[in-house]
Amino acid sequence: MGDVVIRMCFNAHHYFVFLAAQHELVMKHNTPLKTRMEAEPQPAAPEKAAQQVPAYLTGAEIVVRALQDQGVDTLFGYPGGAVLPVYDALFQQDTITHVLVRHEQGAVHAAEGYARSTGKVGAVLVTSGPGATNAVTGLTDALLDSIPLVCFTGQVPTALIGTDAFQEADTIGITRHCTKHNFLVKDVNQLAQTIHEAFHIARTGRPGPVVIDLPKDVQFATGTYHPPEAVKTHYHPQTRPDRDAVERAVAMMAEAERPIFYTGGGVINAGTKASRLLNEFVRMTGFPITSTLMGLGAYPTSDKQFLGMLGMHGTYEANLAMHGCDVMINIGARFDDRVTGKLSGFAPQSKKIHVDIDPSSINKTVAVDIPVVADAASALEMMIEIWRAKGYKAKAEPLAKWWEQIGVWRNRKCLAYKPSSDIIKPQYALERLRDLTLDKDVYFTTEVGQHQMWAAQYLRFDSPHHWMTSGGLGTMGYGLPAAVGAQMAHRDALVVDVAGEASTLMNIQEMCTAVQYRLPIKVFILNNQWMGMVRQWQEMLHGGRYSQSYTEALPDFVKLAEAFGGVGLRAEKPADVDRVIAEMLKITDRPTIIDVCVDQRENCFPMIASGKNHDEMILADTAVAIGDVITGEGKKLV
Repeated sequence: MGDVVIRMCFNAHHYFVFLAAQHELVMKHNTPLKTRMEAEPQPAAPEKAAQQVPAYLTGAEIVVRALQDQGVDTLFGYPGGAVLPVYDALFQQDTITHVLVRHEQGAVHAAEGYARSTGKVGAVLVTSGPGATNAVTGLTDALLDSIPLVCFTGQVPTALIGTDAFQEADTIGITRHCTKHNFLVKDVNQLAQTIHEAFHIARTGRPGPVVIDLPKDVQFATGTYHPPEAVKTHYHPQTRPDRDAVERAVAMMAEAERPIFYTGGGVINAGTKASRLLNEFVRMTGFPITSTLMGLGAYPTSDKQFLGMLGMHGTYEANLAMHGCDVMINIGARFDDRVTGKLSGFAPQSKKIHVDIDPSSINKTVAVDIPVVADAASALEMMIEIWRAKGYKAKAEPLAKWWEQIGVWRNRKCLAYKPSSDIIKPQYALERLRDLTLDKDVYFTTEVGQHQMWAAQYLRFDSPHHWMTSGGLGTMGYGLPAAVGAQMAHRDALVVDVAGEASTLMNIQEMCTAVQYRLPIKVFILNNQWMGMVRQWQEMLHGGRYSQSYTEALPDFVKLAEAFGGVGLRAEKPADVDRVIAEMLKITDRPTIIDVCVDQRENCFPMIASGKNHDEMILADTAVAIGDVITGEGKKLV
């Protein structure tokens, strides 16, 4: 007999449910087990046989077969003793491409880039102990940004669990609060069902990462394989909206005089259909629209109805429109603290509609008037249907006045900066990158810091799944491996990691991965030799006391790129920028690092200081030291 312990942790960011179950499973030994599906008798209809006749495989073979049946074509990982059986099974197949990263954190970020740029579930394979703990940052990043992943972690043999064996770690305990769900599989006969359930959980409802902990003896054991269609799943979140709630929401929108759509990453996660429906509904109503950092691309940022990103470094017009609106339609955003600012002063005159797949996000930080628990695509589809069926029209005169006021805010030109013929302004470098790649299929990733905010402000995102950044966790080192994942998924596309020199060094080892797989990713470094956002806050909040934010010893990024086997380029003057970008675009067989030497003192504006309202923005031409302006409570929020 064998037993299985499946430890589940649904994490909806608000509550945790821990289910423990032990099952006694009787295995009959009076007939020999066949080790390969090919050894089974082949009936006339093999597609039906897959459902009727179980296949006997080793645990390692079950992992590979389940990945194949789930449509996985790319697996990011790093081998170690506890997962060698799976690696041996991978060696004997040719449908899944394994990408050998140089660090397990890089594997998870690469899988995130793959998942976010394709809409598929990313897959990761790492060993036990340090392999699993190295993956924790990536898993937490995926949880906060709702990225669907399945991460397989090796584990010591079941008999050694809890004995402090070599490379043992309590992976289930460690990952309980940084995954949507996790499993420890102790019976090979439960392995296929667990894998299929994991993929279902990862992609269904609010997406997120799922961990499957695999003891080594389970990988060697022989058991029954069942395909996905033979497995009953137990997780069925609500995806269809309540019609009465949607009808009330649409009626409220029809009466609005100063409406605004506020959209987030949930629209991206709901698929291209959701983005298409959002475009249709926004144009149908004529309402203005803004987006969170994670929602960029769900609606074309070049469209006249788009006001720009909102939040701490959002545009003047987007933030003031949010502050002054009378009806806010939140679709797929979670009222993040970097968006709301001071909660008591957040959109004080507005009625709020909130569409979210995760019921725990409703009324968690901001009280709303009409909650709609649903998938964004389903909700938008019903909204459009009702708007048409009821013959609703936007209130023309008030809406025209609202757009007139927005025009006044737009004329403030909040993203303007002082150009220079001697020093490269980071904004200028990104404007040139944007304009010189408009005719290309471009996927942008970023690291975290000032460059990330500038990229969101100055680049162009006209379609979903082309913008990958670490929004919730703010993980330095995300962008380079995420670019690897995106380039693996889109081999003929242009993939650019907009980076800072400090963040780039966090996972620079993944340049080896890019070279090995001949990935022509571009690492576009805005190099100001500082931890830019840290320096900005020290300047504005701490009297210019730059404690440990200046990097006195940086590598020569051109030589570093060449040492890895890539290409290194440098721009030191504004006149160099176009030439360097043109050279960068010619390289198609290996990665390129572009070292753009930018103004070391440039700060990122507009800006809402922590603890302040949307109507208390700081613009570049009005910026002052704000250390005496922000309250003590505000400083705690930085």
